[in-house]
Amino acid sequence: MSDEIKKEEESLNFLEEIIEQDLSAGKYPSIVTRFPPEPNGYLHLGHASSICLNFGLTRKYPGYTNLRFDDTNPVTEETEYVDSIKEDVKWLGFEWKHERYASDYFDTLYEYAVKLIEKGLAYVDDSTSEQMAAMKGTPTEPGVNSPYRDRTIEENLDLFTRMKAGEFPDGSHTLRAKIEMAHINMLMRDPILYRIKHAHHHRTGDKWCIYPMYDFAHGQSDSIEEVTHSICTLEFVPHRELYDWLIEKLDIYPSHQYEFARRNINYTVTSKRKLLQLVNEQYVEGWDDPRMPTISGLRRRGYTPESIRDFCDRIGVAKRENMVDVGLLEFCVREHLNKIALRRMVVFDPVKVVITNYTGEGEMLSSENNPEDENGGTRQIPFSGELYIEREDFMENPPKKYFRLAPGQMVRLKSAYIIKCEQVIKDEEGQVKELQCTYIPESKSGADTSGIHVKGTLHWVSVKHAVRAEVRLYDRLFKVEDPTDEEGDFKEYLNPLSLQVLPAVYAEPDLLHASLQERYQFIRKGYFVLDKSSNPDQLIFNRTVGLKDAWAKEVKKG
Repeated sequence: MSDEIKKEEESLNFLEEIIEQDLSAGKYPSIVTRFPPEPNGYLHLGHASSICLNFGLTRKYPGYTNLRFDDTNPVTEETEYVDSIKEDVKWLGFEWKHERYASDYFDTLYEYAVKLIEKGLAYVDDSTSEQMAAMKGTPTEPGVNSPYRDRTIEENLDLFTRMKAGEFPDGSHTLRAKIEMAHINMLMRDPILYRIKHAHHHRTGDKWCIYPMYDFAHGQSDSIEEVTHSICTLEFVPHRELYDWLIEKLDIYPSHQYEFARRNINYTVTSKRKLLQLVNEQYVEGWDDPRMPTISGLRRRGYTPESIRDFCDRIGVAKRENMVDVGLLEFCVREHLNKIALRRMVVFDPVKVVITNYTGEGEMLSSENNPEDENGGTRQIPFSGELYIEREDFMENPPKKYFRLAPGQMVRLKSAYIIKCEQVIKDEEGQVKELQCTYIPESKSGADTSGIHVKGTLHWVSVKHAVRAEVRLYDRLFKVEDPTDEEGDFKEYLNPLSLQVLPAVYAEPDLLHASLQERYQFIRKGYFVLDKSSNPDQLIFNRTVGLKDAWAKEVKKG
């Protein structure tokens, strides 16, 4: 991955080139962008890329970014989603200039629709959705005019007024633009501008029973806010012609749409519909399940905003879609956490070590919080004559070049002493239950005068001081790179090992003071964060990412 993760030399992407040309030509004194999510779900990594792009441009160039909620579909939208979106954008490190809603402009949009009718550029259609689909034609065959297309302006104004007044049931009438049913762009074949929907809106209540379609609300909202560069993903390329047509016919501020390629991430899905399915069918705990690609899920898993911004910066902006390796995201968070995470010792699968020649009641030893941070300071760790080490760090019959603990072999305990295994005690079933060792009093870390050099260093915790905790080992949600590209139901490809729970691990007591904001490296285990469901009586830690990319090994094996 070394070549892939290197940042390209500083160069302008195609959007920055356009903006610099516009500014240098005096087209705009400053720029305005917007991030326009629909509040019908939680934001995910794809949205993070758009957030970083839109807000990043107005950090680099004079101007500002609006946060505008595309709340034109009252059936699927909730205030819960609005609140989560605002929290996510702020957490990523961005501030918007104005908080806006498409619903702020419902009165203006209605006036725009009336204006189109008065110009003879829109008409009320009584056709059903099935009838309209049949009349639309195909990419190679022109459509057929609706029988209602030639209604008079007066009749259309009357019907549209009655639609607004609530006289008609859902689906019985629509307002359509009058463009051309033989247009090569099928989206220009008399697209629907308004539909009837008797539904309670999360902001406007029951004031409206007609709602603008996305294509009618989007460009006009941009224009009202005087957005200079309206940035969308590539699937909106066919919509740009309608975007420009409506602005031209309404003779309003000429916002312009630009498109960039979305980045798909392997081993996950970013379709809101599929993510909602995982939540509703309880394949995951919720929208913020740490396995989910949602920003709230990544936050709960321990990802940092810096690592996500770095990831978005590295994948860049392009005009062609491609698949991005989630390993790059894991690299970004691993690189950041290595710099900021506090080091702590936690034993997952313990075996007891009894130091037979340690006669003291115990002592406090000093250990660095983060060797990568010169200002990270130190902490005190209790040491005693009975310790836990990892069971995998002992081998009774080791191979050559085995540097961990074995009968007659010495290792160093992290920030403590050198010990030597003298005797192995087993239970009735032949399992190792205790290792009797001796220690070298002169080998204390930081003051070693023993002259003994060992190659292995183990982490440990004092038995009588150990704190019990639960650890949740999260991994990739799917076991195949592109679950939507496989046969059958995408849920068949969920990774059965995406969550493994260790209900009782043993941690150094400093973790009793763990906070949700702090990040930790459990030495030799990976990076972890305290879970929101944790409490003083039940500490719960989520693994963010391992110390190394375990999936790269699996790919090589395959």
